[in-house]
Amino acid sequence: MAQLKKDITLLSGIGQLSTTLLGTGLFMIPAIAAGIAGQLSLWAWLILFIAICPIALTFAQLGKHFPNAGGTAYFVRKAFNSKLERSVAWLFVSVIPVGVPAAVALAAGFLQQILPSPINSSLAAQLITVALLIAVNLMGTKSSGRLQTAIALSIFTLVAALLWKGGVSAQDIQMPVLNTESIWPISAALGVMFWCFVGIEAFAHMGEEFKNPKRDFPIAIVIGCFVAGATYWACSVVILKFSAYGSPAFDSASIPWLSDLLFGPQFATVISVLGFSACFASVNLYTQSLSRMVWAQAREHRPNGAIAQVSQRGVPANATLAVGAVLIFSCVVGELSGLDLEFFLKLANGIFVLVYLLAMLAAYKLLSGLNKALAALSLVLCTLVFVCLGWSMLYAVSIFSLLSLPWEKWLKRRQQPVA
Repeated sequence: MAQLKKDITLLSGIGQLSTTLLGTGLFMIPAIAAGIAGQLSLWAWLILFIAICPIALTFAQLGKHFPNAGGTAYFVRKAFNSKLERSVAWLFVSVIPVGVPAAVALAAGFLQQILPSPINSSLAAQLITVALLIAVNLMGTKSSGRLQTAIALSIFTLVAALLWKGGVSAQDIQMPVLNTESIWPISAALGVMFWCFVGIEAFAHMGEEFKNPKRDFPIAIVIGCFVAGATYWACSVVILKFSAYGSPAFDSASIPWLSDLLFGPQFATVISVLGFSACFASVNLYTQSLSRMVWAQAREHRPNGAIAQVSQRGVPANATLAVGAVLIFSCVVGELSGLDLEFFLKLANGIFVLVYLLAMLAAYKLLSGLNKALAALSLVLCTLVFVCLGWSMLYAVSIFSLLSLPWEKWLKRRQQPVA
């Protein structure tokens, strides 16, 4: 049976997860959250980080005990059955039409600023981004991990420079007073902010490729989440201080605007390159995880098929190309339809929170002792976040309900000859 290559070390794992969690989120979510909740967004970040800790620790235990490229779908199969596994797998794939085009479009927005005039259109930049994603993925996880670690260090340097140049003081990090009227804006902000911590479930697909998954996978998740949470909070402090938010166009350009204000226009190209790299790193892990999920499903159900094969580099090449084709189609459709980033993010968040919820449900059944109690707490937290999503959770529920219908039984019944 084809096997993936074990190339991921602890350092590269931390680099991959932290860049994935920061990626597209850092360049728009702090500003969107500030527009929703103002100074209260600082509390929202703190609440979100506290809530994500038990969820991250539960994923760490799942990945430690059950490392598999199938990720959450595999955990669900171990806990329940293969039918539910397939539903979860395709639920994860269903994020492509709503989540990936928005992320690729944001990355392409930075790339577009540095491309020469004949090819600097939005669609061309998106297609180039997808082509680069496919190329990097085909190179293998070792090369990809090194690239994302370098990008992570660049992001931390940028945020540290913004804090220093922005003259952030103790007064700027004072938390606002909470009251009963704070509940609604904080809840509304959380519905968008959860996007910043989607990536843990995608990272679960990489567990099989760690050199030492039982030791390194849990540590990579914990450290990666802590680093990302601290970076988001620090970035939000700077955005709030300079009021770098207020409109959809401004929200997605808040970091470039701050950089221009604090460092001058001569840094515009550097920010564009870094912005593209950060967004690219985030989408890169999702491309990896989607291809591995497709490969894992093929390995389980059609082990001799083309999708179930791996290249000499230990990469599911055919699955990667298939995912790349879907990404190209989704980007074209997304560009033609006109993207509203906040709207698409809310729909994608519904999918991710439901996947998290199902993973925690599986963890509650699979784990024991303290880990089982942690899974129970995580299940409650995921349910609360799901409620915070409001109307956008209907997309996830609708997709999952459709996927859970007995399509195979109905198809077999239709194919049976009539007596």
